[in-house]
Amino acid sequence: MTRAFASLLLASLLGAARADAQAAPETGISPAPAPGRAPLTVASTQWDEAVILGRRVAPGDKRRLFLRSSESFSGSDSELPVLVTRGATPGPTVCLIAGIHGDELNGIEIVRKLVEGLTPRRISGMVLAVPIANLHGFRRSSRYLPDRRDLNRFFPGTPSGSAASRIAWTLWDGVIRHCNSVIDLHTGSFHRTNLPQVRTDASDPRSLSLARGFGGALIINDAGQEGTLRRAARRAGIASITYEAGEPLRFQEAEIARGVEGVRNVLASLGMSDDAPLAFTPRVYQRTRWVRVDDGGIFFTRRRLGELVQAGDLLGTVTDPVSNERKRVEAPARGRIIGMAVPQVVIPGFAAFHLGIDAAAAAGPELAPDTQARPDDADSARLDEERAMDPEQAPE
Repeated sequence: MTRAFASLLLASLLGAARADAQAAPETGISPAPAPGRAPLTVASTQWDEAVILGRRVAPGDKRRLFLRSSESFSGSDSELPVLVTRGATPGPTVCLIAGIHGDELNGIEIVRKLVEGLTPRRISGMVLAVPIANLHGFRRSSRYLPDRRDLNRFFPGTPSGSAASRIAWTLWDGVIRHCNSVIDLHTGSFHRTNLPQVRTDASDPRSLSLARGFGGALIINDAGQEGTLRRAARRAGIASITYEAGEPLRFQEAEIARGVEGVRNVLASLGMSDDAPLAFTPRVYQRTRWVRVDDGGIFFTRRRLGELVQAGDLLGTVTDPVSNERKRVEAPARGRIIGMAVPQVVIPGFAAFHLGIDAAAAAGPELAPDTQARPDDADSARLDEERAMDPEQAPE
């Protein structure tokens, strides 16, 4: 994705939001928050008009509002568009969050298509959608914030911490904490692609029900690392899931369509729409494992997402471009390929494959604790660096 395209898409979102805000009636609207204070979403005690980010939203309304998230290097405000769809009748509030990693584009398009297709007077409850949570990264086609921090390691954030903590806190305080359920939309990272999957804390019945309602995808039992939105929401009593599909820096139609269908089915399963929810029995994987290369060189593979492999099966090769020496990358256990790298140049330790481990294989000696990698962390060294940069993110 070029920077020019990113700027054009962002300008379109912000321009539409400004036009909508200017068209709103000013009589009786709560004043904007004072500078430096995070704006609050204030829900009404009855299902009538609500004040959201300083604007009135009546039942049956669809609005595009602003959330001030941070300042740029020049001191100008950075404002996140928040798309609000308030149903005609009472119901839960669901948050859709995309673009926490600025180079993960599928989720942005899922939000756009989903919200575009919502008819407020035909739904119950409310949908709050943030299509691009990390504007700084999106503008630069980067996963990270300008300070090299990963926004999805700093939730719920603090109002006086690092830039990442402040942005996370603004999102949390202004939108997320007011929701009953959160759907966080992601793709693979660093030239990796993910089989469509839902990650959640399966020990929480509400979150597991949300994951099953998404349907049509694998479920990975994973509570999330410290600082991830999924983990922070769960701790706050908010049902939460993460949808992972495809690779970064791409708009992939199949993964986007599956994501839109999944969110719609969640709304139906929560009783927020007239649609009949589809019943799914997705496979739940309790364990996963990263497969890392031991040699540097050019990585090739003929494997495809979703394939079942046995222990010892060839997954790919790494070829030295000078000596032409070729090394095998083998499956350490029986499982399904739920994530993998695309062919590229790699260094020793690079996470090339992500396997969902079958129950029988999970009991085997090859899955000793010291060989396990966390599903959300394809590069734990980066996480260690980020935590070292910000004492707030030290492990519990």
